Amino acid sequence: MSSASLAVARRSRPDQLRVAALSAAIALNLAVLVNAMRPLAPQLSPPASEPRTLTIRWHEPPPPIPPQPPVLDVKPLPVPVPPAPVTRVKPTPVAPPVVAPIENGNVQAPPVTVPTLSPPTHEATAAPAPIEASLAYRRAPLSFPAQAVRQRMHGTVLLRVLVDEQGKPIDVEIEQSSGYTLLDRSARSQVLGGWAFQPAMVDGKPVRAWARVPVNFDLRGE
Repeated sequence: MSSASLAVARRSRPDQLRVAALSAAIALNLAVLVNAMRPLAPQLSPPASEPRTLTIRWHEPPPPIPPQPPVLDVKPLPVPVPPAPVTRVKPTPVAPPVVAPIENGNVQAPPVTVPTLSPPTHEATAAPAPIEASLAYRRAPLSFPAQAVRQRMHGTVLLRVLVDEQGKPIDVEIEQSSGYTLLDRSARSQVLGGWAFQPAMVDGKPVRAWARVPVNFDLRGE
């Protein structure tokens, strides 16, 4: 064999190896590409949880607390000053008349002496002075004067009320005006005519007492 044919044969063998290597690389890349393009298995989502049942409970509101009566503030009764001792004057005893005889058989009458008597004295029993106290209400009806409603009058009258041992007002003084004479007079007449209080107590006994009583005429809440 000539040297030329041997050279051709030697060159053909490396070309076949190169082709085989390239083919193997291309096949490997195709396998990787096909594997990457394969669709994924479907993902199953977790089942939805069941809806919760909402329970609404109704609670009754607590009953309203009734207003407490104002605390009775009783002040001690002042110690009365004992009355001065009364000196009783005893009547002067009248001596019997002396009969003196005179001439002609007649008797001279003695002068008449009128006894001096002191007037009867009576020990005065001084009534205890009323105390100052805060009294609870027994009855307190209040009506709005019609004229005040028409003229839209409103305000608070502060009264000073004298309450006897039975809880009845016997005297009412206007301590602070509402600004309207009509409301002041109406508050005084209504308290004096129809209100009643718990009497003040001292040592377990009812006594007279002065109390400050506010009377509120308010149209703004209507």
